[in-house]
Amino acid sequence: MGEERLGKGLDRLASDTLRLLHDRRIPRSKANIDHLAVTATGIYVIDAKKYRGRPHLRVEGGLFRPRVERLLVGSRDCTKLVDGVLKQVDVVRGLLEDEVPVHGVLCFVEADWPLIGGTFTTRGVRTLWPKKLYPQLQADGPITAGTVAEVHRKLAHPLPPA
Repeated sequence: MGEERLGKGLDRLASDTLRLLHDRRIPRSKANIDHLAVTATGIYVIDAKKYRGRPHLRVEGGLFRPRVERLLVGSRDCTKLVDGVLKQVDVVRGLLEDEVPVHGVLCFVEADWPLIGGTFTTRGVRTLWPKKLYPQLQADGPITAGTVAEVHRKLAHPLPPA
């Protein structure tokens, strides 16, 4: 449900510089990518989650022990979600030969977000909710509408609908 709800919100943003692919199968895998947004600032690999609780980052270690970042939603350890997004980002990067930047996003649709702040990045994956995601996707950037269309085409074929 969270995936569908986010997909509808993303579809309302579609334009020449914001093209979308929803629910794409990763080749030679049972896994899928929930949403891909090709924009003027790069490609966003978006994993939609409908979880209850407040997403937050717990950092352990540092000075004398290795630094470890854990994604928690409420008290539940959801760090594996970050690993999953990073694998999806690697798949997309592998298809494009560094043509455009690829960003990983975990979008929690019904989580308990604070009124101020709340978004964070862990290991390069942005964690936020739809209202914070939409402006990032609509931001102006160096990638032209023609390049957005070309990259969209390059991703559509090797990542078929799931």
